[in-house]
Amino acid sequence: MNPETVELNLIGTIRTPHITADNIPVQPVGSSDEGIAELYPQFAEGLVDVDGFSHVMLLFHLHEMKKDYKLTITPFMDKQEHGVFATRSPARPAAIGLSTVKVKRIEGNRLYFEGADMLDGSPLIDIKPFFRNVDNRPEAVSGWLENKEADIASKHRSDDRFMERKAIHKMD
Repeated sequence: MNPETVELNLIGTIRTPHITADNIPVQPVGSSDEGIAELYPQFAEGLVDVDGFSHVMLLFHLHEMKKDYKLTITPFMDKQEHGVFATRSPARPAAIGLSTVKVKRIEGNRLYFEGADMLDGSPLIDIKPFFRNVDNRPEAVSGWLENKEADIASKHRSDDRFMERKAIHKMD
């Protein structure tokens, strides 16, 4: 059976200092790397009141990932293989990334943020506000990651094992 496809409208591009996947933070937590979510001008009005939130979730296309994904992989934060849906591996059947980042400021059609863990030039799919009373789950269990160090994500950096090719974009 072939996977079905869906068409998405992009709202902009993410600019970061990461031009290759080598040494990118594997999660935004603990990353002080800054980036810019640059919306296409026709979507700028949608940023009204976003600066009232400390954090937003960026949904983006993992545009430089290998097209031939595996359903079991060894993630950056472990040495054992896991099902891809039990990881946050960028090599996925639907190459969509999700990062919760800290809002620094809004200027026109640009959202400046801290916590960049994506490649420069990543196509921006959506921005959603982080609601601390709704999005936090204190009772959540973290599967295979549960017995790892509490700050494991902030200590790990990526390599290019999941990359199709090296990115050639640069942040403004």
